[in-house]
Amino acid sequence: MLVHGLYHRPEHFAGVAEPLRAEGIDVLVPELHRGSLPADTAAVQAAVDSLAEPPLMLGHSYGGSVITGVRGARHLVYLTAFVPDTGESAAALGGASPRLQDAIDPEPDGSTSLRPDRAADVLYHDCSGPVAAWAVGLLRPQAPGCGRGVPTRHSWKDTPSTYVVCGQDRVIAPALQRRMASRCTEVREWRTGHSPFVGQPGLLVELLRELLVPGHRQKLPSRGP
Repeated sequence: MLVHGLYHRPEHFAGVAEPLRAEGIDVLVPELHRGSLPADTAAVQAAVDSLAEPPLMLGHSYGGSVITGVRGARHLVYLTAFVPDTGESAAALGGASPRLQDAIDPEPDGSTSLRPDRAADVLYHDCSGPVAAWAVGLLRPQAPGCGRGVPTRHSWKDTPSTYVVCGQDRVIAPALQRRMASRCTEVREWRTGHSPFVGQPGLLVELLRELLVPGHRQKLPSRGP
């Protein structure tokens, strides 16, 4: 189960979901944008509860706050994501970088959207121009307040977890990622920006294969921060 972050849609994970589905692996990508962290968490919990077996769950960015509050996963993957502890929110942990804040435009209804040119530079700076343009075109407005939501449970405390630090991220500082990663069972580090599922989906496909299939591990070149 792949859980997207703020402003994103399930379609952003197409480069990861489609290769896994082609191998016969069931992949769910729930739609968030339910208006609040509790509502987003409830939607994902309902999807987990509908499954016959506990899923591997990946949360990207704000999606980390969502999967933190969900019970019933067999393994958690935090992809440059927030890992809140008791009383913490994504905003309290550090929230959006000044660079991302500069890309945010307020909307008349209280929601926000991202300016396309600045979104490309912050979210997809390590992607090719056409790929970045495709990803920016999918972004949608975001309801206010989700990042200030506080999970009511903390699944990383009783579920095996992997944190992927993205060393070139312009949204969540790598130093902050590493501090949050210390809460997880294991840590990986890639030389990517905030959205490797867009720019380098093969990295994510290989990691998920490894975690889903015992004994499967393809030797990949080392990727530092």
